[in-house]
Amino acid sequence: MSPRNIVLIHGAWAGGWVWDRVRGPLKSAGFDPVVVELPGSGSWNPDDVIDLAAVAEHVVSVMESLDGPAILVGHSGGGIVASQVAEWIPSQVTGLVYVAGMMLPSQMDFGMLCAEAGLESPVGISRWLVPVGEGEATAVPPEAAAAVFFHEAPVADAIGAARMLVPQLESARLMAADWTEERFGTVPRLYVECTLDRTVPIEAQRAMQRLVPGAQMVSLGTDHAPQLSALPELIDAITEFAQQVFSRTRPLEPAEAGPSS
Repeated sequence: MSPRNIVLIHGAWAGGWVWDRVRGPLKSAGFDPVVVELPGSGSWNPDDVIDLAAVAEHVVSVMESLDGPAILVGHSGGGIVASQVAEWIPSQVTGLVYVAGMMLPSQMDFGMLCAEAGLESPVGISRWLVPVGEGEATAVPPEAAAAVFFHEAPVADAIGAARMLVPQLESARLMAADWTEERFGTVPRLYVECTLDRTVPIEAQRAMQRLVPGAQMVSLGTDHAPQLSALPELIDAITEFAQQVFSRTRPLEPAEAGPSS
């Protein structure tokens, strides 16, 4: 059987651990999950420039190590990265899944999206962020994370996840993908909306679906982290979409170039 790769991309202040409970069920369903650890989250070299290009290039390098194409699953801000990778190498991306994710219009960041949706600033977790160092990074207080990100999860899970969050470089968080209909626009997409999300409000999620039409949609009545609060439903959504896109006959073209230097 050909590999059925699913590359899992975490969001801001997080890490690959957000997918710990997802990997086993995906394997059991016949897929090959691959977890990415993004640069700019937790620790970094102060001399390095870590922006969307650097973060997306890291995911491209992971993709190039795989045998065959992959579905990209982006949670929260990981959706921005997934969109950019799909623009750069669309023939290697079988599908895109956004889990309460940033399926943003080209060249629009989340702040611009919230303004477009008429949401009053600061939105969600932004009001609780604590500057780190000289302000080049931010951190999320655990009590705020438990209340804003994980409020529908079991209490022990919410507390544990909140304590796992790490500082995040702002340059690797406040990003806007640059994509085209001819490349990104050809990749099948699924949007998993989370109606009780307190940091990417449902109004923002539905604004993204309206402004970037064409995605299938699954609606979950849960918080920002269905990996903890609605795992069976999340697995069903991802696997049903994955079965669809991997069953399609989509001949691969030679790998396209990434970003120009």
